[in-house]
Amino acid sequence: MILISIVTITYNAARSLQRTLDSVSCQTYPHLEHLIVDGASKDDTLQMARHYQEASPYEVVVSSEPDKGLYDAMNKGLKRATGDYVVFLNAGDAFHSKDTIQTVVNAASSQPSSVSSQRLPAVVYGDTAITDAEGHFLHLRRLRPPKELSWRSFRQGMLVCHQAFYARLDIARQTPYNLQYRHSADVDWCIRIMKEADRQGLALVNTGTVLADFEEGGNTTQNHRASLMERYQVMSHHYGLVQTFFLHVWFVIRAVL
Repeated sequence: MILISIVTITYNAARSLQRTLDSVSCQTYPHLEHLIVDGASKDDTLQMARHYQEASPYEVVVSSEPDKGLYDAMNKGLKRATGDYVVFLNAGDAFHSKDTIQTVVNAASSQPSSVSSQRLPAVVYGDTAITDAEGHFLHLRRLRPPKELSWRSFRQGMLVCHQAFYARLDIARQTPYNLQYRHSADVDWCIRIMKEADRQGLALVNTGTVLADFEEGGNTTQNHRASLMERYQVMSHHYGLVQTFFLHVWFVIRAVL
């Protein structure tokens, strides 16, 4: 059976963490592990995580120690995960429905090449809903996932949200987050994983459904300007400076129109 590793990064996240924990607890798919990587929180985050660990029907591993930031903590999660796929669902984020993980597993298992774990699709992905702090639906994410995804797709922006991007763990672990980026290492990470999938001839599978609920006002939103600058650097690295420049000119024109 396919094992899904869910990694949740926390730091002083008591206000928003319960929503995330509840969305994991109610999943219908039984083969899950949940890693909570805490950055030495000073509020009630750790107590909430320990209580959840005791009551959860799934394998839950909780750790708490200082880190060098969000992506350093995510790399710790990659090292500790043991599943076939990994997804990052941070405090405030949630699975869209009770059968979200089952949907992902069904999509991965339905591929003709997935008879062995080494031929499982490299990525399973879907859409994302934007919610308020109470989890109420606001709208679908403006950038929508394409029917067929490739590493070149992100020239148009991050078309698949990080929380709706399930990466095969063996590939993800070989492709850790680049800590030179403070706000947009997830964009670079997704592109590099898709490049590796292309190199190995592995599929990127669209579930055709909403997989994640993302709380408006996350880390990237709060650091919008710095994030945009970093994303420009990431795209220039992967797609070339000239092409990235003209694409961003088009982004500005499109926003005005």
